[in-house]
Amino acid sequence: MTKKRREPLTPDLTALIDVVFILLIFFIVSSVFKKEELALQLVLPTSDASQLEVEIKQINIELSTTKIAFGGVNVDLKSLEKSLSKITKKDKPVIVRIDKDVPYESVIKILNLLQKYSLNNLALVTATAKKSN
Repeated sequence: MTKKRREPLTPDLTALIDVVFILLIFFIVSSVFKKEELALQLVLPTSDASQLEVEIKQINIELSTTKIAFGGVNVDLKSLEKSLSKITKKDKPVIVRIDKDVPYESVIKILNLLQKYSLNNLALVTATAKKSN
C-alpha cells in the first residue's frame, strides 16, 4: 500500500484581489471632489497669518481691478447687491479675495454692501508670506 501525498491547500486569492479592487474603485468614484468657486486670477497681498480653512457652505467674492466675481461667476456691482440681498443665513462665512492692485474705493464698495445686508462673518484672504532662512 502506497501513501498518497496530499497537496497543501492554498486559498485562491484571485477573488479576494478582485473584491479589493472593486471596493477601491467604488470609493474613488463615490468621493466628491469640489473645486473652490473661483473665477478671477488674482495676485493676493501676503500675510504672515496662518491659512484659512475653506468651508463648504460659504460666500465667495473676488475683486480684481476690472471685474467682480460672486460664487465663481463674473457679475457687476448691481447684480452682486441683488445676490447678497437674497441671502437669508446672515452668519454664513463670506470669503473675500481682493487683488493687491485694486483701488481702496472699490474695496469699500464691497464692504459697504456686506455691511448693508448684515453679512459680518467676513474673511479677507491673503497669500502666505514665504519665510526666508
